[in-house]
Amino acid sequence: MNDIKTAANSLVTAYIKDTPKSLKLIDSYMVYVLLTGIIQFVYVVIAGTFPNNAFLAGFISTVASFVLAANLRIQTNPKNATQFPTTSPERAFADFLACNVVVHFAVANFLG
Repeated sequence: MNDIKTAANSLVTAYIKDTPKSLKLIDSYMVYVLLTGIIQFVYVVIAGTFPNNAFLAGFISTVASFVLAANLRIQTNPKNATQFPTTSPERAFADFLACNVVVHFAVANFLG
């Protein structure tokens, strides 16, 4: 048990020390979207699926937002700069925004 605490402590310390603020901001957004999806799922389990399209649209929105944020994090991570030589962080963010607009138009269309 002590080894797990030591490993977790070193992981948190390294994350705080080595991770840029921009990636921490993306990570906090990803945690928010993940928690939103979990809350939606728990609500559907407790309350039922009567407005099924509303649940599916909301859940699809959270999953898509999480995936797009993960892609943004991968592309803007300075350690991955060699894998994305032609993609600047600004371009990655613009792609993130454009894809989010498309996803949310599809979600709004799914609602009816």
